Formats: sequence, structure tokens, C-alpha cells
Amino acid sequence: MRRLVALFVVALLGATLYGISGSSSGVSADHGAVSNYTLSAELSAIAHNPDLECYINALDPTSYTLGAGGDSVNASAAAVWANLRVEGLAINEYVTTILKYHPDAAQLAAAKTSLESEMTEEAANSSPKCTGTVAEAVAEMPAEMRSSEIQSQATSLYLVKKLNETIPLTVTSMKAYYQSHTSDYDTLCVSIALVLPASVGAFDKTEAAGASVATLAKDYSQDPSATKGGAYGCFAPSNESFASVRADAASGTFDTFPTTPQYIDYNGSEYALFVAVTKRTATPYAEAAEAVLSDLQNLNAQAASKVKNSLLGAAAVHVDPSFGQWGLNTTGPEVFAPTVPAKVNVTGTKKLTSGSSTYK
Repeated sequence: MRRLVALFVVALLGATLYGISGSSSGVSADHGAVSNYTLSAELSAIAHNPDLECYINALDPTSYTLGAGGDSVNASAAAVWANLRVEGLAINEYVTTILKYHPDAAQLAAAKTSLESEMTEEAANSSPKCTGTVAEAVAEMPAEMRSSEIQSQATSLYLVKKLNETIPLTVTSMKAYYQSHTSDYDTLCVSIALVLPASVGAFDKTEAAGASVATLAKDYSQDPSATKGGAYGCFAPSNESFASVRADAASGTFDTFPTTPQYIDYNGSEYALFVAVTKRTATPYAEAAEAVLSDLQNLNAQAASKVKNSLLGAAAVHVDPSFGQWGLNTTGPEVFAPTVPAKVNVTGTKKLTSGSSTYK
């Protein structure tokens, strides 16, 4: 659940290698802090243990490749992990000091199970697959890292439950949500038209003149489905493509291509993609349950992300420059990998000496 609060950290660019050392504060948020030594040990454990790296990478995709020395990692990985630690500190601070929540042993045990389940679920969808078990990965964490991750999971679970916008992921709540959003889970039969950009104008005029979806697809589509009037297939909520098909068709009206297409790359060329729903069929809850769960998880994640950004925006954050730079991204505050000039931009090779300097 912490990852629902933190979401996925965008992998930052940067090839500079940073050695991590020292005992002062590596990162801090208000009164919570992680020392340079601890943060260094955590990064080293991730980089040196393939099982742990695989599960951490599944949660927050980046590359924890080692640097030139044994105690260094690439700058992007250092920034990604430092960002997660700052988020955890800020959430812990708020939950423990403002909400007065201090998880007991049973709640920490439940948080550990939740964390392992989350790591397992994400790793199942990653490539390449993790070879070890999640229990082995957690065991490879340094003791302080393992304790902090479980604590952060516990406080995040508690915080999410307290959000007004959060919908409990229970069968009762899921069924209630489904009942009020039944049409969102209709099985959708769609037709498509894959149109050359140069033909979009003519396509629009023909549609405005009253041409049907089938006629437009036959006359303009470059997809093989054109011979069937663009009929592409039916997608139930249980289909892995349902979410994307639903999103693609959202801007159009029934049995009509939308006025604004999306542009995609197909076989190395750009095309305008038009998607129209030609048939809708109500889907029973049992078949839609997985899609409902996914939607509620996303809605809860969005609500949690807003709160997380509010907490981070109000927190007094410090990041040691060797781990990254604290700044504001388009999605909120986060730790950035330091930017350094590329070698191609460094043209001078001579050293400045007192004899050659203009400034004597």
C-alpha cells in the first residue's frame, strides 16, 4: 500500500556514478531522518542482492547498477531510493504525530504480509521474472531497512483508510461501486479505422455527410479489419485489453467514430486511430470484479497521491547532494538525480595555470 501512496517513481536519467559515504543525515523530513550510512547500506544491499533488487525494481522500475567502486551506485538509483525514503519519513511523521497512530506487533505483522504480497504481485508482472522468493528478498534487507519498510507500510495502510476519498477494497464496497457504475463495465464490441494522416480531412467530411462506421472503415482504414467494416472484436472486463479499449472509445458516442483521433505508430508509420463502440452488453459483477478492483485501486492511489504531495509540500525536507536534489516535478515534489554536463560539452583539455590565465 505504501507503493499506492508513493505510486511508481519515474526512472530519472543520468549516468554519473556517485559514491555514498558518511554518517550525517542522508535524507530527512521534519523530525525523521535516515543517515548517510544507513542509506548507503540499503543501496548496497539492493545492488548486491539479485533477489532483493528484482523485487524492489518491480515496485519502482530503475537500474540499481553498481558504480566504479564497490560502495557506489548510479545517480538515478540513488535518487529513486532516496525519494521513497523521504516519502516514507513524511508519511510516518504525519501518521504518528498528527493521527497518533503507533502500530502494535500484530499490525506490523499484517503490514509485513501486505508488503510481501504487494512485492509478489508486482514481480509477477515484471520482466525478467524474479528467481528467488519474496521472503528471501525481504531477508536480504538490512535490519533497519526491513523495519523501516514494514513501519512505512503500516502507517500508509492506516493513512489510506482515513482518507475521505478512499473506497474500501471489500466485496461489499466493490459491489456497491459496480452497481453505481454498471455501464463502465459493459462488454464492448468495437470497430476501428486506421487512417493515413493525409486522409483524415476527407474522413471527417465523409463522416459529417452521414457515412456509417462500416462505410468509413471500408473506404479509409488501412487495417485488415476494413474488409469487415472495421469490426475488431468484443472485449469483456475480464479481457486484459479492456481498460485500454474502454479508454480509447471514451471520447466517442455510440456507433460513431470520435471527431478527434489518437495518433499511433503502426508498422513504422504514423496513423490516426478512430475507435467506435458498436455494441454494449451488461456484464455480471462476477465477470467484472477484477476490473472493478483495478479501478478502485487506481482511484485510491490518486487520492493517496494528493495527500502524499500535500505532506511533502509542507515538510521540511533535506537531501544530501550525494543522493540527489529535492525539487518540484510536474506531479509534485521529489528527489531528482543531479544533472551533470555531457562529455561532448566539455571541449577544453588544458589546465588553467598562472602562466596562461588572464586573471593573474
